[in-house]
Amino acid sequence: MSRVIKTENVATDRTRLMKAMAIAMRELIAKQGFDSQARDLAAFMVFALDGVTQSVERSVQPWEKRGYWVKADRFRMDWAWTEPTANKLRNALLADDMGGIAEGIASLAQRLQNIDVPAKHRLGTPWVGAWEKLNAAKSAGR
Repeated sequence: MSRVIKTENVATDRTRLMKAMAIAMRELIAKQGFDSQARDLAAFMVFALDGVTQSVERSVQPWEKRGYWVKADRFRMDWAWTEPTANKLRNALLADDMGGIAEGIASLAQRLQNIDVPAKHRLGTPWVGAWEKLNAAKSAGR
């Protein structure tokens, strides 16, 4: 069997997640009420923020191996907002706290305002089924 070579790096994954969150944010803002699709959109943002947090840790590992501690710490500080935002939004979604959801979405919208995504994109709709996935993760003990 041959080995699997991943051609995309961690920064590409992080950029794709940020753009997907910007698209989801655009869809969520266009919604009139908070229905099942809006729950899917918000739950997807939680998973995307978790993915961004993991990508930050994978990015700094090579720098730490080479002794670039300051660079690694600065990069972590730049992205330190992702984990608390994900936790706040996850807890608000699972508790069905509409005020907390709105607060989490608003703080995330400020972070995503500079991300430019064309109207015709190829990212699709990755948020479909995210709410069920979030509930399954909750019941599994996460």
